[in-house]
Amino acid sequence: MSHDILLHAQGLNAWYGAAQILFDLELEVGRGEVVALMGRNGAGKSTTLKALMGMMPRRSGRIRFLGQDISQSQAHQVARQGLGFVPEDRRIFTDLTVLENLDVGRQKPRHFPDGSPAPHWTHEKLFALFPNLGEMQQRLGGRMSGGEQQMLTVARTLMGNPLLVLLDEPSEGVAPVIVEQMADMIMALRREGVSILLSEQNLHFAQWVSDRAYVLEKGQIRHQAPMSELVRDTETQRLYLSV
Repeated sequence: MSHDILLHAQGLNAWYGAAQILFDLELEVGRGEVVALMGRNGAGKSTTLKALMGMMPRRSGRIRFLGQDISQSQAHQVARQGLGFVPEDRRIFTDLTVLENLDVGRQKPRHFPDGSPAPHWTHEKLFALFPNLGEMQQRLGGRMSGGEQQMLTVARTLMGNPLLVLLDEPSEGVAPVIVEQMADMIMALRREGVSILLSEQNLHFAQWVSDRAYVLEKGQIRHQAPMSELVRDTETQRLYLSV
C-alpha cells in the first residue's frame, strides 16, 4: 500500500441489530485529499463514517489507517491514532466556554508515517480559521447558534491534530453564510495538509471542496469518479443523487 494512502477500507459491512446497513464497501483516502461520500438520505453515508471510526456495534471487514489495522479498535483508540470525527449532531459541552471546549480536544503533535510533521493546531491558529469563535472565547457552548456550535465541533476535533478528519454532513441544516464558511474551512484544511472524508447530499457544496467522490445507495458503492466527472455525469446524478 502506498505511503500516501492514509485510510483504506475493504469488505466493510455494518449492522444495526439484525439489519445489515453496509455491504462490502471499499474506499480509500489519500494524503492531502478531500473525498466526498455522496448519496441520498438513508444511503448509508453517516453509518460508513461511524463504522470507520469504530462506533458501530457490529461491523466486519478490514480498515487500515496509517498502515495499521484498526478493524477491531474502539473510537477513542482510533482518535488517539489521529483520525478525527465531526458528527452531524454537534456534540459540544454546553456548560463549558469555547476555550474550555477546545481544551477538551487537545492531543499531542503528530507526524505522518514518513516522519514529516502533521499540522499542529493552537487556539490562535483556530481563531484565524474561525474568526467568529475568536470573538466569543468565553461564551458558553449552550449560548451559541447551531452554525457556531458546528464550527466549535470542528475546531475541537482539530485540537486533536488529526491527520484525517471524517466530516458528517457539514452543510446540513446550517445557514448559507455558515455553509460558505464551512467550504472555506475545508479548503484551508486541505492547504494545511489535513485530509478529509465528508458525507454530503449537496452536490453543489461537494463539488466546491472535493477532489473525488464515492456514490452510495442502499449501503453499497455504486459509482466512484473525480468530482469534475461526477458534476458532468447527469445520469449518475439522476439515479443516485436527485431528490
